[in-house]
Order: sequence, then structure tokens, then C-alpha cells
Amino acid sequence: MQLEDKVAIVTGSASGFGEAIARRYAAEGASVVCADLNDQLGKKVAEEIGAAYVHADVADRDDVRTMVRTAVDRYGRLDTMVNNAGITHVNRPMLDVREDEFDRIFDVNVKSIYLAALEVVPLMREQGGGCILNTASTAGLRPRPGLTWYNASKGAAITMTKSMAAELGPDNIRVNAICPVAGDTPLLPSFLGANSREAFEATVPLGRLCTSEDVAKAALWLASDEASFITGVAFPVDGGRGV
Repeated sequence: MQLEDKVAIVTGSASGFGEAIARRYAAEGASVVCADLNDQLGKKVAEEIGAAYVHADVADRDDVRTMVRTAVDRYGRLDTMVNNAGITHVNRPMLDVREDEFDRIFDVNVKSIYLAALEVVPLMREQGGGCILNTASTAGLRPRPGLTWYNASKGAAITMTKSMAAELGPDNIRVNAICPVAGDTPLLPSFLGANSREAFEATVPLGRLCTSEDVAKAALWLASDEASFITGVAFPVDGGRGV
């Protein structure tokens, strides 16, 4: 039980990577708060793993505050904040992306990390430490045409992660990013656009897409005491795609 007696919030936990992380954390002994906009699926996941559920738009300060308060009120503390919720635009030329799409991508993928920090950093400082995990992407490490604004949002998430780690290290708060390659999640069709799955898989040395379990295993290790000296990393979960 690698996370016994730990408390974690996982955003975007109704499906995909977030669901797998929440399930793995609960299986490893953590008390989990699941947060999502999809109440039907989010509540289902929470019920199945014995977690709390909170309806939360991660780009809304009040929702983020309520999410963190729920963890503290129910479990008494917060050890790990997983900023996993994310969105993208459909793979297409950069000038075809609408301004409102751009704004929402940066609100969900970037501003959410800032808003979560406002709430959890003072709490973790008071507790004597904690762990923050940001789900970034290989798109932030090795950007390619067609997803320019999404790539930029994940590049920002990676830079934020590194800067946060440097600033919060003296408070014993570790901050890391997970960088998956495209995976079997609800966002996959948007990532691929007109490209075929087979063509994309051919660019991955290990020959397949990322699975939610691949990401959950990485998130488990980074949140565990086994990674107590690991901070400021952008951890690829990409089958060698970034090589």
C-alpha cells in the first residue's frame, strides 16, 4: 500500500488518465477526492472506489476552493494534488482555432495549475510538505504542427512545474509533471484529427499508444515516498516517442 494514510485530489477523474489515477491511488490506500464536470461518470468512479466527489470547473477559483476544502473537511489534510483535467482543440492549422477555444485551453490547462496552487500551497506549507502532479504532454516537449495552441499550453505547464519545484522545494513541496504520449482517452480523436491511429503508432518506438494504466503507474510512483527526492521533472510516459 504505497499511499496508505495519504489524501489526494485528482481532477478530470471521470474518465481517461484521471480515472485510472484515482482508481490506482485508492487501491494503494489513499483517500481520494474525485473532481470533474461530468457528474454522472465522476460520481460513478467515486462510488466504485469509495472516494468523495466534487463537481468542479478547474478554471473557476470558487470551484477549486470548494474542491480543496472538501478534502480537508472530509479527510483532515491534503498530501497530493493531481492537476490532470485538460482539453485540446481538434488537430488543425493554428489560425483555424477560434479565440474562445484558445482561451478555454489555457484556462483549463494552465490557469488551473495557478488556481490550485493558491489553495494547496499554503495548506501544504502548514502541513510540512506535499506533492503536486501536473499532467502535461509530450506535446510540450516535442511539439508538432496541428496542435500548436495545445502544445503551447502543455509547454507552459512544464515550465510552471519546474519553476514551482524550485520555489517550493524549501517548503518540502515536490512538483512534477507527467508527459504522456497520445493515449486511449476521450480526447484521442481530437489529437489525431485526419491522421490515422496506425500512422501515429508507427512513430512510437514501442509501437503503441499510451494507456491510462501507464500514466497511473507513473503518477503512483511520483506521489509515493519512493520518489521523495524527485522534483521538477517532466516525466515522459511515451514509449520512446520523444527520443
